Amino acid sequence: MAEVESFTLDHTAVKAPYVRLITVEEGPKGDKISNFDLRLVQPNENAIPTAGLHTIEHMLAGYLRDYLTGVIDCSPFGCRTGFHLIMWGEHDTVEVAKALKKALQDIVNATWDDVQGTDIKSCGNYRDHSLFSAQEWCQKILSEGISSDPFERKVVD
Repeated sequence: MAEVESFTLDHTAVKAPYVRLITVEEGPKGDKISNFDLRLVQPNENAIPTAGLHTIEHMLAGYLRDYLTGVIDCSPFGCRTGFHLIMWGEHDTVEVAKALKKALQDIVNATWDDVQGTDIKSCGNYRDHSLFSAQEWCQKILSEGISSDPFERKVVD
């Protein structure tokens, strides 16, 4: 079985919330794809409940595209501590951390009408959403600050 970089990370050494560049992959024609770890809560100490995480997922899908070019996908970790962000090209962690901060602030200020994909036709589990939970978690994450480094607190403005 191939070794997966994310499973070699010492989850006891990181200091969430942070943005971490996992890898930049280059395709056969030279196209580059960046994979980021958007860790919102400290691993093995906390986990965002599924309804709140699901709503954050739907909202990040739109808001991150408002602040970053080349977003391909933003998907939650099964451990419910954060997200993978996949993007075309190379981007630095400060740029991504600033965009994440803006997106989380947008979630805090959102109304239910701002949440995309919450009906039976547009979501595979449309009953499992909570804007209230999403906003509470986003406020907590923002109060701790988003770091551009996983091991040393370098909180972005």
